Amino acid sequence: MGSINFPSEEERILAQWNESNAFHRQLELTKDLPPYVFYDGPPFATGTPHYGHLLASTIKDIIPRYWSMRGRYVERRFGWDTHGVPIEQIIDKQLQEELGVRGKAAVEKIGIKEYNRRCREVVMTYAEEWRKVIGRLGRWIDFDRDYKTMNPTFMESCWWVFKQLHRRGLVYHGARVLPYSTALNTPLSKSEAQEEYKDVTDPAITVSFPVLPLSEQPEEVKGKLGEALKAAGTNEISFVAWTTTPWTLPSNLALCAHPDYEYWLLHDLESDKRYMMLEAGLKVLYKDPKKAKYKVLWKTKGSDLEGWRYKPLFTYFEEQFRGIGFKMLLDTYVKQDDGVGIVHQSPAFGEDDYNISWRLGLINDDRPPPNPLNASGEYTSEVPDFEGQHVKAADKNIIKYLEASGRLVRKSQILHRYPHCPRSKTPLIQRAVPSWFIQVESVVPELLENLEKTHWVPSNVKTGRFNAWLGAARDWNVSRNRYWGTPLPLWVSEDMKEVVCVGSVAELKELSGFKGELTDLHRDAVDHITIPSKQGKGVLKRVEEVFDCWFESGSMPYASSHYPFSYPGFDASDPDSGVSRTEGPGKELFSKFPGDFIAEGLDQTRGWFYTMSVLGTHLFQTFPYQNCVVNGIVLAEDGKKMSKSLKNFPDPMLVIDKYGSDALRLYLIDSPVVRGEPLRFSEQGVRQIVSGVLLPLWNSYNFFAQQAALYKKNTGEDFTYNPDMQKTNENVMDRWILAATQSLLQYVNAEMEAYRLYTVVPRLLKMVDDTTNWYIRFNRSRLKGQATSAPAKPTANGTHTNGSSSPPLDEETNDTLHALNTLFEVVYTLVRALAPFIPFLSDNIFTRLVPHLSSTLTKDQDYRSVHFLRFPTVREELFDAVVERRVAAMQKVIELGRLCRDRRTLSLKTPLKTYIILNQDKQFLEDVKTLERYVAEELNVRDLVLTSDEKMYGVEYTVLADVKNLGQKFKKDAAKIRKALPALTPEQIHGFLESGSIVVEGHTLETEDLRVQRGVKSSPETKDMEVAVESEVMVLLDSKAYPELAQEGLAREVLNRIQRLRKSAGLVPTDDVRVAYSVLAPAEAADGEAAQINGAADKAGETSRTENEKLVEEMFEAQKETFVKAASKGVVKQKGGGEGKVIAEEEAEIKDVRLLLSLLSV
Repeated sequence: MGSINFPSEEERILAQWNESNAFHRQLELTKDLPPYVFYDGPPFATGTPHYGHLLASTIKDIIPRYWSMRGRYVERRFGWDTHGVPIEQIIDKQLQEELGVRGKAAVEKIGIKEYNRRCREVVMTYAEEWRKVIGRLGRWIDFDRDYKTMNPTFMESCWWVFKQLHRRGLVYHGARVLPYSTALNTPLSKSEAQEEYKDVTDPAITVSFPVLPLSEQPEEVKGKLGEALKAAGTNEISFVAWTTTPWTLPSNLALCAHPDYEYWLLHDLESDKRYMMLEAGLKVLYKDPKKAKYKVLWKTKGSDLEGWRYKPLFTYFEEQFRGIGFKMLLDTYVKQDDGVGIVHQSPAFGEDDYNISWRLGLINDDRPPPNPLNASGEYTSEVPDFEGQHVKAADKNIIKYLEASGRLVRKSQILHRYPHCPRSKTPLIQRAVPSWFIQVESVVPELLENLEKTHWVPSNVKTGRFNAWLGAARDWNVSRNRYWGTPLPLWVSEDMKEVVCVGSVAELKELSGFKGELTDLHRDAVDHITIPSKQGKGVLKRVEEVFDCWFESGSMPYASSHYPFSYPGFDASDPDSGVSRTEGPGKELFSKFPGDFIAEGLDQTRGWFYTMSVLGTHLFQTFPYQNCVVNGIVLAEDGKKMSKSLKNFPDPMLVIDKYGSDALRLYLIDSPVVRGEPLRFSEQGVRQIVSGVLLPLWNSYNFFAQQAALYKKNTGEDFTYNPDMQKTNENVMDRWILAATQSLLQYVNAEMEAYRLYTVVPRLLKMVDDTTNWYIRFNRSRLKGQATSAPAKPTANGTHTNGSSSPPLDEETNDTLHALNTLFEVVYTLVRALAPFIPFLSDNIFTRLVPHLSSTLTKDQDYRSVHFLRFPTVREELFDAVVERRVAAMQKVIELGRLCRDRRTLSLKTPLKTYIILNQDKQFLEDVKTLERYVAEELNVRDLVLTSDEKMYGVEYTVLADVKNLGQKFKKDAAKIRKALPALTPEQIHGFLESGSIVVEGHTLETEDLRVQRGVKSSPETKDMEVAVESEVMVLLDSKAYPELAQEGLAREVLNRIQRLRKSAGLVPTDDVRVAYSVLAPAEAADGEAAQINGAADKAGETSRTENEKLVEEMFEAQKETFVKAASKGVVKQKGGGEGKVIAEEEAEIKDVRLLLSLLSV
């Protein structure tokens, strides 16, 4: 097979997998092996998969495939996140269109049963699309045995998890200021609130708070206040406070200053007002403080302001908090660089405000803070002036009110980053909401300790982002005021004093006396069930809230398998059943817990990674996973977030249809995104994977297949791989590529065990390059068996003249067999190593290689797919560090030589005279010498010079300064040091290169301060020398053209062919022959269809043949001495007969010249 269409071939392989049920066959083959546990984080099925999903799926496919090939049983079940706001938003949109209402009003209108029925109906809208796309990506995962968070078994396990936390006193009910979505009518967790920030413009206003007269102040403040009033020369002074949330001002209860800062009483000369504030606040009070007209009247510490009372901005809550609120408080959270140094306190809408007010007794359980908003964030009748207005919309009206009442000092706007609801995309507010919490702050030390026991890739996510997040973790608001979710299993009395937590369906039926079937646990199925009070408080009713859906996904390691209920040893009558690690259900769980591996995006450090870690620590004092791979975010090519509305990215399925899944997988995995960094998706990058990796790999196989066919044609034998043949292989290139293959396997295993995909893929791709561009390129003639003679004729009894049933292998045929055997082993090993990464092409090539395996190798094994095999094992006997080192040296000097040719625009066809390799390392030069033939042939140079003598070639050293480093380290002396650098002697520079340090102008410079460059002194003698340097290696290529070199090179090649022809004809050195030649038309001219169509083929071919004929004639004439021994009776041009009897002849292509060479007896 020549050309290949990767997408269509992948479709063919996929059909084969489906037909043979390949994934389940792999599971069947490994079912008795040690388990490897992978947890799949559940996505929503309310949209189609995007590149982020495909990236995560690729990682989640590669690692399980690898460990399955390493001899582990890897169960893979797909999971679905089916609850929460994304689903409710779809239904709310429907109801808005149908009924004109949404949210709570819509639920009240149609009933929660109908609402949840609609949610259930749309949950799996795109499930089939997911199945199709993920399958086409090549990911093997079980969709038929998937888990869904809405399954009753999953929900029941969530109840059990929560019950264990409740039993340990880790659950409490309280009011805390939380991020609140007015669009969704529910508080969010802090992690959710951090997901989406937007740049917004908000009002920024400065408001005055007139200090009450001395007669209305507490006795303890009158002294300092009297001083201030005296300095002011009036009884009217005001505090000022700055805010970007005017809507919180109707609920103001206090002001707060920093006890240690110095506050100014200043006289604003334009308004004749007296204000108390920080000096740093002048930039807020005035547009240009330097031009402002004011006078400082008095200064005092913030601690002196404590308890000063002021006139409320609004009267809505004045009576309720008279004598308690509307005074100055102190706290160190006040910042100097933000606002004016005095912060207005609205405890229901600010976390610090709430904590300070609670600590100082302004609010308590019996006196909650003013919270005059309904669930949608609209003012209630408690604030009649703005009743019915949404808080954000009310800002303008509140500012007008303050302006009219003379309390607005200054208004402006501010552009800042503001948190938005990740679901509704609307601004969040901070709001005190009664919620159910799981304690987290108390176990922060345990969380950090457990984190240390896990392995993360990249490691900086563990030590940085996640470590910081855990260290600052707050108690988890686990309740949501929603409808479609797992209900909190809490039944409470009306006064909230009696609380029963239910851990299972059986327990609920037992406690409630409910006799019916309970096959669903959603709100519409359980809300009506009551539990009789044991304290004489009537009946207990279930609280209205449902779980934060992150609690469900965090429970996934247990709930996905219905732990502990479906595990051996579960005892429903024992409340501790499932808690022990060593008995009952826990014994089975801990045989494969914690899980081996999880993977998700960077955003999950605040989501799934976090909730799993918290619940695992609470339940079993461990994280539920051992290894975590974190990927970055896939952005559009312009660096923006991928957006369907902006159409700034290509459809994933179109990319797969165009280039194939292997190309997309390899592109994603060989990118910064696997190191947790962002990736700008580029279709061009996928295309380059096809041309740069997949095609070369395919061509490697294809070249092998062609040469195996040629081998059969030449020998009459099918090629069969023989792993033992490598023991007698002495060819240096064979030994190198085989040794490199073992090094690759050793490296891949080490890095995959460390989950460093970003180091593995480049090494695999280098091996593809080594195979195609080095091994095959340098061994093409060996693999083609171009000198192999026709197979020996068998005798009448079917045996050959040597008595064996197989033809005898001459030296060249044996060499060809060694080369084929080597290439087969490399490609065969490579496709198995690449199988987890590019499953389609690996399987495609593998199945084509299988016919070349002997029956002893395939016996008792399923060879229908590469994915049924073990990962290739390292063959220790093939390691050869010396050969690898030598070839690495050869590759380096060849690449530098190619670079020199490129700079001079000299093609490799142009023969050059001298290539000089300079290196102080004698070992390096010796290594290159062992392979100098390859270097000379590849670079088409006649003479190779290996030397350490730099003086002979006028090598000069120059030292350049790292200006930035010198400036930072040596300040004003940096210029003096730079000036002295040109005067350094070669000996000093050599000393610096050896030791890594040098003293210049009294200062010690290190390697990071200086850069040493090598070059050749410019002169008439060196003008044709092209120089290239890499590390310690310096090369000089004589780029001058010498016409006679072309003839010499052609003569050497022709002589080589004549000698091989003599050998194949069985001639000995003393046999005299004449050589006849004829020059043939170039192959491409003879075969070119386009040329034949326009009738130009013959003309073009003849022109080229005539030119080549002249070239060959001149060569034979000029180089006649070269052929004296091989053609003792001379060389003649073939003229159609009469020159002599033909002993042997061969058609050969030498340096783009096609020749027919004949040996004639004379």
